[in-house]
Amino acid sequence: MDAAVHESKPLVRKEKLSRRKIFKWAAIALILVAVAVFGYRYWRHSALYVSTDDAYLNANTVDVAAQIGGQVIHVDVRDNQQVKAGDPLFDIDPQPYRLALEKAQAQLRLAEQSVSQQSAAITAAEAQVAQRQAELQNAESNNRRQQQLVRQGFLSKQGAEASRTQVRTATASLHTAQANLEQARSALGTPGDNNAAIKAAQAAVNQALLDLQHTHIAASTQGSVANLSLRPGNTVQAGTPLFALISNQEYWVDTNFKETELERVRPGAPATITVDMYRDHPFHGVVESVSGGAGTAFSLLPPQNATGNWVKVTQRVPVRVRITDPDPAHPLRIGTTATVEVKANDSA
Repeated sequence: MDAAVHESKPLVRKEKLSRRKIFKWAAIALILVAVAVFGYRYWRHSALYVSTDDAYLNANTVDVAAQIGGQVIHVDVRDNQQVKAGDPLFDIDPQPYRLALEKAQAQLRLAEQSVSQQSAAITAAEAQVAQRQAELQNAESNNRRQQQLVRQGFLSKQGAEASRTQVRTATASLHTAQANLEQARSALGTPGDNNAAIKAAQAAVNQALLDLQHTHIAASTQGSVANLSLRPGNTVQAGTPLFALISNQEYWVDTNFKETELERVRPGAPATITVDMYRDHPFHGVVESVSGGAGTAFSLLPPQNATGNWVKVTQRVPVRVRITDPDPAHPLRIGTTATVEVKANDSA
């Protein structure tokens, strides 16, 4: 019996060793299969998609500035507040601009009165010319009769001299009246509403009215207020940026792909954007445009590779990817980072 027990022990050990080998090789085989599957999937994914994490969210930003100068009397918004297009932002004291409008309107009325007076002066000058023309015609008629009497011998030449003097006097008076008429017409210029003085005065009224309207500043687009420090009592200057308004009508991602990957990226290609803020909520997009040069080409001091020791470095080219499905439940913030994956052009 002892001999049988000793003989069975090596058999048990051999069976255990063979099972271990089987498990070991099976595990190795599974690992190799898993590596092959993941390797194939990685290779296939790399062949179908191009991705980069050098990407930043962006949107249209409006620098809000007053178009006139003055003192702020009311601020209607807070920093980071959401606004709609047309919502009030702040107001500038309108009183100086109301006074300027009243002054411009008074100047317009004075211009209209002046034009009316000049028109009346032209009418009077025209009547004077007509009178002088009639006087000249009468003097010429008298002179012809006097000359006829002289030729017939009924009147001496000395007697007809007075009629010739009257003709010369009437002619001079007519020329004076015509000059006065031209002067009156020149002073008036174009009659009616097209008169230069009236148009200038009307333009001043329109400008004053526009300035008064500009005392109320409203949002030009829907979005959120950013970097607001404006307070009532502040004095603002025309054209000086006061704060920003970030539009939420369109978002895009400024990505920077390696130049070696750019051949596979084309406008119109679909893309998936994973924003670092929302890892579990991917966004979809489309490639809008590819820059005409690498980012370093537009820097303030572009590299001068023709001097010194040159080391070849793979450059990155900006690519704009528009987000097609922004989600109000997941608000986007400009300047934040993202990962962009673009379907390669050769797989489209």
